[in-house]
Amino acid sequence: MQFTDEGYIINVRKHGESSLILTIITKEHGKIIGYVKGGHSKKNLGVYQPGNLIAIDAYARLEENMLTLRAELLKPIAVHFISDAKKLATLMSLCELCNACMPEKAELEHFYYMIDSFFNLIDEDNWLAHYSYFEFYLLDFLGVGLDLSECSATGTTENLEYVSPKTGKAVCAEAGEPYKARLFRFPHYIVDKNYAPSLAEVAELLKMTEFFLNKNFFQTHNLKFPPNRANLLHNLGL
Repeated sequence: MQFTDEGYIINVRKHGESSLILTIITKEHGKIIGYVKGGHSKKNLGVYQPGNLIAIDAYARLEENMLTLRAELLKPIAVHFISDAKKLATLMSLCELCNACMPEKAELEHFYYMIDSFFNLIDEDNWLAHYSYFEFYLLDFLGVGLDLSECSATGTTENLEYVSPKTGKAVCAEAGEPYKARLFRFPHYIVDKNYAPSLAEVAELLKMTEFFLNKNFFQTHNLKFPPNRANLLHNLGL
């Protein structure tokens, strides 16, 4: 088996004295894990870093064997995170979630665009909004997405203002008013495809996605919730 692709490094592990094992989210082949001979050297110190975009030539004699990789740096994106503690915390959260949630070689299709947007737009003022889109659509990718189409109590599609933590379904303002302290805020900016939400809206969205990712995926599969994601809101000061 042999293929070429490009993607973002999300995990780096040392192997032996001088080699590395990389986990990469690729454009065409999903999450892959591969071995880079001689990757752990002073020459490659800035190349094999989480967040960097690389081109790869991957090879394995058999389908079940670990891939051997030859890689070339396309964009040194990791440098955009190192000097900003909040961006670095968010990068580590994304990497941990991808590493924990995604099976190897699963087809990502449109979801790769969410990951790509986060990395490409990290220097924009709304970089955190792009991260929040990643988490929202991660729920869909995992098959545990939210139903925001109509009110679960009345069936109306108007005045949707809340999301139930029990069902993951929308609730209208009238039906949710008595219970609003126990409900999540409806993510209007996600539904409206608004990429310039307020910081308060993003914080509400991330509180909700954290809850549903933990409840509907990690707890269901008896997995530990990634610590960098568990601490993200605190690290962002939200």
